[in-house]
Amino acid sequence: MTDTTLPGGVPKAPTKSAGAWALDVLIWGGVLALLVYSVGDVDLGNLSRLFSNSENTQLFVSELLRPDFTNWRLFVEKMWETVQIALWGTFIAIFAAVPMGLAAARNVAPSWVVFPVRLVMNLLRSIPDLVIGLLFVVAVGLGPLPGVLAIALNTAGVLAKLFSEAVESIDKGPVEGVRATGANPIHEIAWGVVPQVAPLWTSFALYRFESNSRSATVLGLIGAGGIGQVLFDSMNAFDFSAVSAIVIVVVIAVTLIDMLSQAMRKRLL
Repeated sequence: MTDTTLPGGVPKAPTKSAGAWALDVLIWGGVLALLVYSVGDVDLGNLSRLFSNSENTQLFVSELLRPDFTNWRLFVEKMWETVQIALWGTFIAIFAAVPMGLAAARNVAPSWVVFPVRLVMNLLRSIPDLVIGLLFVVAVGLGPLPGVLAIALNTAGVLAKLFSEAVESIDKGPVEGVRATGANPIHEIAWGVVPQVAPLWTSFALYRFESNSRSATVLGLIGAGGIGQVLFDSMNAFDFSAVSAIVIVVVIAVTLIDMLSQAMRKRLL
């Protein structure tokens, strides 16, 4: 048996085998080779164009540095609508993600349930918000509702994935303790699983709400409500002073949401 301690009982630093080192070199070498290979495909050689049209760039930047808050009431109203879209989308997604997250956890659900649920989760996560939003715009018309539904579906897939991973990492002790009392599987989940993952689930949900506040802004570009439509109209009109004001409103709102989210997460610890 190999001695794993130094004199004095100090444990030795873990060492990797030659095979492990070879695998690391293969993986990271492959990543580096892929980066080098894709330089041309992503057009990095044209970075100099950022500075070639200096007059146009200076004009654009000068307009952005002079925000126009003439329509600030409209900007704030639309930003508030965007926050509500994100809030409702996240709220609906949580109710969909909880059962999917439990059904996708290998230590809770049987494999014949886990596999199809994970396929659904992958489908929801893989379709971009804009595509889902366009589908709902066609189905229910312009307005905030398509944005809410698009965010709800995409976020449900993301949260279900995170929720299932949290369930799979729980301590089995409390679950076995509940089982020893003769409880049924529902009680095992309610008293052995949920109390362990609830703080982490809440943290995940708050983080997604922050992200959705930004995603809802983009969804406005396709007519799904919120400040995105105003931003899109200002950009099309080359009114970059208004664009700057809108961006400032968005940054302030997202910052406030982030601060609130951090305060709520601290209370969970």
